[in-house]
Formats: sequence, structure tokens, C-alpha cells
Amino acid sequence: MRVLVSGASVAGPVLAYWLTRYGHEVTVVERSPVLRKTGGHAVDLFKPAMDISERMGVLPRIEALATGTTRLTYLREGTRKPISADVTKLFAAASDRHVEVMRDDLSEIYYDATRADVEYVFGDSITSIGDEVSFETGAPRRFDLVIGADGLHSNVRRLVFGEVEKTFVGAYLAVLSVPKELGLPGEMTGHIGPGRTAAVYGARHLDDARAVFLFRSPELSYHHRDVARQKQLLREAFAGMHPEVDSWLERLDGGAFYFDSITQLREDTWSRGRVALVGDAAYCPGPAVGGSTSLAVLGAYVLAGELSTGSDHEAAFARYENEMRDIVHRSRAFALGVAKTLIPSTRLGVTALVRGAQLLTSLPSWAVRPLAKLNSKGVRMHDSMHVKDYGRQGAGVPAP
Repeated sequence: MRVLVSGASVAGPVLAYWLTRYGHEVTVVERSPVLRKTGGHAVDLFKPAMDISERMGVLPRIEALATGTTRLTYLREGTRKPISADVTKLFAAASDRHVEVMRDDLSEIYYDATRADVEYVFGDSITSIGDEVSFETGAPRRFDLVIGADGLHSNVRRLVFGEVEKTFVGAYLAVLSVPKELGLPGEMTGHIGPGRTAAVYGARHLDDARAVFLFRSPELSYHHRDVARQKQLLREAFAGMHPEVDSWLERLDGGAFYFDSITQLREDTWSRGRVALVGDAAYCPGPAVGGSTSLAVLGAYVLAGELSTGSDHEAAFARYENEMRDIVHRSRAFALGVAKTLIPSTRLGVTALVRGAQLLTSLPSWAVRPLAKLNSKGVRMHDSMHVKDYGRQGAGVPAP
């Protein structure tokens, strides 16, 4: 089949990889004129996504570009004594296999794994989907299937599904590129107070450091492409927190910037006719809190696998939805809890968060993982995602 995929970030290239291995002809269209380098945030790949990346043959490169963050050091708002925690123990509690990597690096790795076999069309976007697919600049073309892998603000979803149910989690995420000397490789340092947290981190291979901001707020009025308004809202949210935070915000107009609400998509149907959605375009559990990157990798793998098992695409779409529905529901519930925990609304909540992290990392390494495994629906939720074996059609890497 000829398949058009909208979006070249994470889910799109992973889907394209597996579809081409199963014999399909794939075109990926991306609105950005080049592969996106937004100065974005670090994302987590948990065991299922790492297993899939290993089958793709790209895991060594992902691990080589890991951020390498091993320690968190935070100063509670209104105090003078910082509190530290061991990141490696925190993630050992959450997953048997985990890596943190910059989203831009991950996108480039998946793109490089596919560009020899996949047609990429940059600087264009879908405008209508009918017997033919129309584009903003390119000539209309015919495809058997169209897949939206174009993120939380999906263009394909808007064209085919219209407005869908969303749940605003009550918080916002922003990421800012700052000079490299402001972030120490291997350590995230920051400030935390009721309803807001700000931190900076670096990585040895980056030319800059990243400042990340999370804050609670009623839903704000802005357009997702109105960058000036987003920067204004961020400044207002963190005014007076700490002089160091002020110094990071002074860099707002000098580097790459990302801002978005932490919003869940609540629809449970991700296909209509010959169009389907995958990743954040379909079931975003909330940026930064729900493991959306690992969920996107798994969803792309499952969708390609189900399409490889027969010629009836609507039946394949239904199987894909059935395979993903339970883990999507659990990811949504998990994300709501994480948002409350990571951004406490009271001073008591802030103290409980930092003390809890300290307590966990004070335990011996051999005790952390067994303790966490007692609750697979909580911190171990991501490792409970099942990676189905669809066979080895051209994949080149045996399934474990």
C-alpha cells in the first residue's frame, strides 16, 4: 500500500520504518522546512520503547546521546539549604530499562534510520483528504492510507475528526535554550515552590543547556503559535521566584523556546475510513507527565504491525485500537497523578515531594527496584506495556 504519514518527529519515522519493512511505500510530510530542531526538552524512553528501538538497530546511538543526568538538586522556595536526590535510583524504581534523551536527537536518529527508504517532503502540510490528498504547496496525490502522527495539535485530526475531547491537566510546560555554562552535565539544578518549579540541566554533547519550567494555572488564553504571548505568560508565572530563575528568563528572546499546556486527548477511536492517528495526535496523555514518547513509539510499532497482518486496513485499525486502549487509559490516569505530584500546590506538598525523593534515593540500590515492583500500576506502569511480536519481515533484528 501507499501510505502518507503526517509528521516527522517520533511516531512518524518509527511508523515509516516498520511499514517499509513490511513492504509498504511510505511518504512522510512535515510542515517544518527542515527536520525540527526546536531546542526541545529531554524525553524518557522506557523498556518497551527501548526494546523496539533495539529491533530497529538504533539503540546504541540513542544510548550514546543520553543526557546522562544522575543527580537532582533543588532549593525549596523560601529556604536556603538545597536538597539532592539520585536520579539513577529514581528511574531504577520506575523501569528495568530506561534512557533519557533530547527529543531533537531522538527524532534525528529515527529519521536517519528511515530516510534511505522513505520519501520525506519537508515544508508542506495537508489541506484536505478525499479521493486525493491536497497540500499547501505540492500537487495533489493519491494514497491508500493517511496517518496523522503530527502531535497534540494534529492537522490530520482536525481535518478528519474535527474537535475531540480534551482534558486540561491544570499545568503548563516550557523549555528554554540557555548558555551551556548555566547547566552542569549530569545534574539538574533548580527551584521548587507551590505550583511552580524551574530547573536547568546540560549534557556533554549539547552546545547549550536547557531551562525547564512547570507551573500550575487555570487554563490560559493564547494561540499555540503565538510565541510572544507564551513568553509573557511564562514571565508572569515565575515572577519573583528566585534571582537565578530571573536570570534564566532574561534569555527568553535569545534561544529556542517551547511552551504548551499539559493536556490529555480523551478520545478512544483513532481511525475513520482510511485515516488513522498515532502517538500524541491520537492519545497524548500529557506532555512531561505521562510517558507520551514511549507511548508514541509503541503505538507506531503496533499500528505498522497490525497493518502487516492482512489487507483489510479497517480491521487492522480496529486491532490497533484494541491493542493500545488499555495502556492509553492507564497512561492517562498515571499522568494525572504525576502532574499533582511533580507540581505540588502547597508548601506541605513541596516538602513531601522532596523528602520522598530523598528517602527513596537513600535506600540501597538492591532494595529500590523490588520495592517499586509491588505497584505496577504506579511507577512501574510504563514497563507493563507489552511489545507484541509481529514477526521479522525485513526488520533485520530478531525479536527478543
